[in-house]
Amino acid sequence: MRKNKEKDHFMSEQPQVIRREDYTAPAFLIETVELVFDLDREATTVTSRLSFKANPDRATGAGDQVVLDGEDMKLLSVAIDGTALAASDYQVDATSLKFNAPSDQFVVEIQTRISPVNNTRLEGLYVSQSAYCTQCEAEGFRRITYFQDRPDVMATYRVTINAPRDSCPVLLSNGNLVSSTDLDDGRHQAVWDDPFPKPCYLFALVAGDLACVEDSFNTMTGRDVALRIFVEHGNEDSCDYAMDSLKRAMKWDEDVYGLEYDLDLFNIVAVSDFNMGAMENKSLNVFNAKYILAKSDTATDTDFELIESIVAHEYFHNWSGNRVTCRDWFQLSLKEGLTVFRDQEFSSDERSRPVQRIKDVQRLRAGQFPEDGGPLAHPVRPDSYMEINNFYTATVYQKGAEVIRMMHTLLGTKGYRKGIDLYFERHDGQAVTCDDFVRAMEDANGVNFDQFRLWYSQSGTPNLVWNGEYDAKQQTYRLTIEQKTEPTPGQVIKSDLQMPIKIGLLGRDGDELLAQTIDLTLGKQEFLFEDIAQEPVVSFNRDFSAPVNVGTTPSHDDLAFLMGNDTDAFNRWEAGQKYASDLLINAVKAFGQSGNADEALGDVDAFCNALRATLTNDDLDKAFRAQAMILPGEAMLSEQLQPADPEAIYQVRQAMRRKIGLSLQDEFEAAYRNNASNDAYSPDATSAGQRALRSVALSYLAATGESVFVDLALEQYRTADNMTDRMTALMVLNDQDHPGRDEALADFESRFASNTVVIDKWFSLQAMSSRTDTLAQVKKLMDHPAFTMRNPNKVRALVGAFAMANQRNFHVADGSGYRFYADRLMELDDLNPQVAARLAAPLGKWRKFDEGRAAKMKAELNRILAKENLSRDLYEIASKSVAE
Repeated sequence: MRKNKEKDHFMSEQPQVIRREDYTAPAFLIETVELVFDLDREATTVTSRLSFKANPDRATGAGDQVVLDGEDMKLLSVAIDGTALAASDYQVDATSLKFNAPSDQFVVEIQTRISPVNNTRLEGLYVSQSAYCTQCEAEGFRRITYFQDRPDVMATYRVTINAPRDSCPVLLSNGNLVSSTDLDDGRHQAVWDDPFPKPCYLFALVAGDLACVEDSFNTMTGRDVALRIFVEHGNEDSCDYAMDSLKRAMKWDEDVYGLEYDLDLFNIVAVSDFNMGAMENKSLNVFNAKYILAKSDTATDTDFELIESIVAHEYFHNWSGNRVTCRDWFQLSLKEGLTVFRDQEFSSDERSRPVQRIKDVQRLRAGQFPEDGGPLAHPVRPDSYMEINNFYTATVYQKGAEVIRMMHTLLGTKGYRKGIDLYFERHDGQAVTCDDFVRAMEDANGVNFDQFRLWYSQSGTPNLVWNGEYDAKQQTYRLTIEQKTEPTPGQVIKSDLQMPIKIGLLGRDGDELLAQTIDLTLGKQEFLFEDIAQEPVVSFNRDFSAPVNVGTTPSHDDLAFLMGNDTDAFNRWEAGQKYASDLLINAVKAFGQSGNADEALGDVDAFCNALRATLTNDDLDKAFRAQAMILPGEAMLSEQLQPADPEAIYQVRQAMRRKIGLSLQDEFEAAYRNNASNDAYSPDATSAGQRALRSVALSYLAATGESVFVDLALEQYRTADNMTDRMTALMVLNDQDHPGRDEALADFESRFASNTVVIDKWFSLQAMSSRTDTLAQVKKLMDHPAFTMRNPNKVRALVGAFAMANQRNFHVADGSGYRFYADRLMELDDLNPQVAARLAAPLGKWRKFDEGRAAKMKAELNRILAKENLSRDLYEIASKSVAE
């Protein structure tokens, strides 16, 4: 009874807030870590030997208290300098172990017991299928042993793993394998040594019965690096693309950054149960299996792209995150924003640069812009948090990458390279801050970025409005730009930001009159361009050079002109998005009066003609043409309406798709026929672009409502020889009231029943269907043998997809979608609080909707907050989301 009272008391108070301004360096440092694991699913024993020394930068030493973090483990013993401590010599509670330092330098030995099989949080050491696996970022190491679990405590590690040989023939950790030895009773031992000091969040251990795919890479100085990917048996033939991506990433990092891999061994392990996409543990990257395993019959073109990007991202962390790490978790974007920018540039070089930029901006607008404009807004470098796991956000990652990109634009490629070289030279082996990164850029280039630093500390998305005046007599064009950032939680007053804005001025004949990057620094600023021979059409913020909203919408004539003539591919696409958004938003507003989506849209022939010109322009990349045909999504349109009406948005967008499909039917049929391929499947960019254009054509043909095109989709499903074509057909059938839908879904389930990664696609498709019976179907699928709330991939595929990708059914007016989702979040909170918190954001968008929906969403948030023993993870998100 007392235990329950203590828990109730804990959750009756707001969890402790950690503030960046309170940072102090650790009182003691740890120079070396020796770990011994005796693995057992129910009761693993961990013995640690930690060499402490007083931090010379702190006035501490003998007699001062040492505080080590620790959770969910049983303390078996503590010894200092070989002498066991009595119970009265230390204090232990639910979150820490405390004792007094005997001197300025000492060795602590600690033995703990943990239960990997019962660790549903998937933080620390846990069991995934038959394998042991660790996840220590951000604060998982404290669930393995007592330690100073913070990134600025860096040590070398020597790890000994003891385990049964029959169930765990593979024993892995960071660094180099020192020895492998048979033990008594059918057990064996492996000893690993990592020579590079690292924070404990980069520690990793994997043990189990795994298959191995091997290759090698010869570095720029002639060293051979052994590359190994470990997977569950039977998946060996699904690793080729991941291995190829790794080798290309290693070569790219040498060519573009001059960075060479620093060990002779690089291991990747793919596991089925993982909270995130992957983890960059030094020399032992652990991946969610969905981002490693790929074959033509199991993975789509998008899957191949993601594997390429994520494998590169984790490898790039070897320098931008591991060799130079972050001082504290407020500096998370130091490694994540930089590494996202690096992986985006890698993908741009490997594939279509314009299409990659479009996709990067789509992700930013879909995830980060709403975050910046809602209750969870925070700076790229946050000022405070309750639970650090909640700050692995789009702002830290995607906006952080945009900040790096702006520095690259302002300094130029050579200046950026000078800065990054100085950064790695100056800070190799250190735990540093975002300011240290910016300072390296300044010092290498002789510039002042005092104003630019505000991007790290100021939340919110800037809004830019521009106006232009042409003086025919003087042949000048005067461009006036105003910037404003709206208040965000905790930041009412906003400062003007420095940002690069790429500008193009186009003549009506299509000639480019000017292309220039201007440096915007003031709240209102004028720029004068001379020798402009005719009144131009403005191409503003080319390549999305600054992550801003632009409030100026050119005329439909100018947008159509830019769609057909802009020399900047991104802005060519952007013009089409603005044109479509303007038509759709106006139609949604009119729909409330007429109730008829076709009438609300009115005449869209001019827009269709502009799309036709793009679709049939063979000079344009096929992947780009496919992207240009896709209308802004329902969620994106919701962000631009106040209040948003999800049903009206759905009806109007469907009507627009139908009108486009009918208007361009001949062109879409031609695109569908002409982009069929008889060649063997290849995931290369050109082939993927061809399939993308064909997929868009089929989607629009089906949108006409003509049954012959739904039949065509069914035929494509039946004859598809790759997952991209199969999923395209199934997505078309998914929203239809057609017998082919049930046939295809049943076939897909039967065909891929044994493939846990592929069956998630089947879950997601049904969760995203616009059919009105979708919620009932989602509830039914929760009882499917392949679904479990204990696996994050399954939860994201079914429950998460319903709330995040199905605007129409999640926001059904009776609130049933909200009730279902809140129930699942509370259920998940008891199993895996980190995943529950990361999925909670959709309920926090209540301000965007009408009073009825808003009240129901807030009610569910309050019901979550009333939950007994609510985790601090979910509490932080729910409490911030419900605040007025």
